[in-house]
Amino acid sequence: MAKNIYVLFTLIVLGVSSQALAVFDLKSNDIKPGSKIQNEFVFNGMDCKGDNKSPELHWSKGPEGTKSFAVTLYDPDAPTGSGFWHWVVINIPATKTSLPKGWKASGTDGTEITSDFGMTIYGGPCPPPGKPHRYVFTVHALKTDKIELPTGATNAFARFMVEGASIQKAVLRATYGR
Repeated sequence: MAKNIYVLFTLIVLGVSSQALAVFDLKSNDIKPGSKIQNEFVFNGMDCKGDNKSPELHWSKGPEGTKSFAVTLYDPDAPTGSGFWHWVVINIPATKTSLPKGWKASGTDGTEITSDFGMTIYGGPCPPPGKPHRYVFTVHALKTDKIELPTGATNAFARFMVEGASIQKAVLRATYGR
């Protein structure tokens, strides 16, 4: 009991709010952490025959100061020397804490940026045959209402802007191989 009071007192003295102690996490009803991604969410093209639907994603309310969110999907194992960006979404309102299965931007609920596939929609996993690749879904809590990008901005520039505005990140990892 005395130890709990000491911890509480220390947090109060340090000015740590209960909001700061809250966990910011990313989950999915479609993809479990560490699991193999199902064919429904795999790319359709380049010898992959998936449905190319984005999975349902949901996250907890962002930390204090969150004004918007961004979502990314990254394959660090792609044979490019720098990985492969499958999905970059910015300007998701802070009031939104989920994206339904098959989500596509409508203009008011987020903006999809051109991926490394060269498309402005979700592009599912499609690694070369061999060892399974890791896929990292990330939701970024941002300190800005909107990320403004010049016409023709690359996803690298968009991700640079996201990193600069990021307060906190939550990650969901899964795999896929063929």
